[in-house]
Amino acid sequence: MTETDARLHRLLGEPLAWLVWRARDRLEAGRPLTGTVTLPAATQEQRRAVERLTGRAARSGASLSVSLTEVDRILRDSGAALGGLAEAVTRLTGPLRDRNRERADLAAAWGAAFASLDAAVDGREELARWRGWLDATGVVRRLAPNPDQARLLLAQAAAVLRQLPSRGIPIGRLAAECCGDAHALDDGRPVGTLVLSAVRALAGLPFAAEGTADSRRAAWAAVGVHLDELSSLALCLGLPGDTRTALGRTLASCREVGQPAVLTLRQLRCHDEPLRAARVRICENPVVVAAAADELGARCRPLVCVGGQPSAAGWRLLELLAVGGAVFGYHGDFDWGGVRIAQAVRHRVNWRPWRYDHQAYQTAVSAAHSLAGLVGESAATPWDPELAAVMRHHNLRIEEELTLDALLQDLGP
Repeated sequence: MTETDARLHRLLGEPLAWLVWRARDRLEAGRPLTGTVTLPAATQEQRRAVERLTGRAARSGASLSVSLTEVDRILRDSGAALGGLAEAVTRLTGPLRDRNRERADLAAAWGAAFASLDAAVDGREELARWRGWLDATGVVRRLAPNPDQARLLLAQAAAVLRQLPSRGIPIGRLAAECCGDAHALDDGRPVGTLVLSAVRALAGLPFAAEGTADSRRAAWAAVGVHLDELSSLALCLGLPGDTRTALGRTLASCREVGQPAVLTLRQLRCHDEPLRAARVRICENPVVVAAAADELGARCRPLVCVGGQPSAAGWRLLELLAVGGAVFGYHGDFDWGGVRIAQAVRHRVNWRPWRYDHQAYQTAVSAAHSLAGLVGESAATPWDPELAAVMRHHNLRIEEELTLDALLQDLGP
């Protein structure tokens, strides 16, 4: 150690380490070494060290304040550090970090990590709020703590989102094609967690995933992805069948006895011919199908129930009917959740309102008693813009069950 170094250590030794590190923090933050620094509860040794450095007694009290400008002058005048306090800090503690540059570089790295996801989300209004939710909640940084990990995670998520919604694909195949790992979208995996929140956004559901297997299955099904071919089901009544195909014979036998048919995704995927039905009505709730089977049986006109957010099997059934030339009529709950389900179905198949417009809502409100209020954020009704306005005005929920008599009348011969 040189004499100059020894002098510097005597002036700014261990009792004044706090002062040196405060100065270092300011330099690394790009702030000038001016003003004072204060130690709230100084020891006697620290107070004596300041007195030796400045040549005068420290003020009384528990705290201890030191002028950085004065320390800088003392170091220069003593020859211990001709470059002043800034030089002393680097000699005592090592090279400085440029924290502003580090923050800028880190921000740029995170921006680059999100580039692939932002490109996949660009122009997709249904994902815009979800993208903002990612930033607000810090979900990505919890799943991938550094930009390099996040870049891979987000690139895989972007690849999946570019394939959604799908017309029906197993989740393992989607994961393998987009992520190179058939289990990447499994429950609990980082990509699966992230993409599931986007899937819920596409389905019009809250972004934060519920913990149940049923809610996860329903969310994926809403974008045409199935977790397996046997648990995904579609419910229908009165669909005409045929004698040539397995699915056709199932539908024909159920229609003949007037019973609902519960079809698996496997049955529907194995059927590669259009299903022929001139007009098909779609309802939201299974109770309509049950009531129609009880009241009308084999006389019921073709009816498909989406059961809330349609399953992958439900989408496949609607697709086969659409290819077969069916004209669809849709009815659902008069609430904001029901409206969003109707929107989702409308994105996949073209339908006309079946007692699902503002006149039908007004009629139901007038006839019903003790109705619950609407909950949640309102939604548009592009098939009848006045419907959303009337629902907001009355703020009353009309469940599909309350309109059963009118629906059954339409379903009869």
